[in-house]
Amino acid sequence: MFLRDQQRWIERARILDIEGDLVTVRYETEEDDEVCSWEEMLRLESIGSVMQKLATVPRGDVEPLVSEDCPEAERIRNHQPDNE
Repeated sequence: MFLRDQQRWIERARILDIEGDLVTVRYETEEDDEVCSWEEMLRLESIGSVMQKLATVPRGDVEPLVSEDCPEAERIRNHQPDNE
């Protein structure tokens, strides 16, 4: 989540509540030898962007997984019967 008025990113923020134009988020930061947990109330107008990583693909000469190689739990099922 990018806060344009503060010019900073909040990584892995979880939206807890939206009330009017206020958004309550919770996130963690790592500083030296400690992990800090934060809860912050933000105005909708200050949020410039929300980003989520959807996938990662390795670089180089690596053969990507195809549907037959995917774990069963991650496969997309065809709900329509085959018309053959």
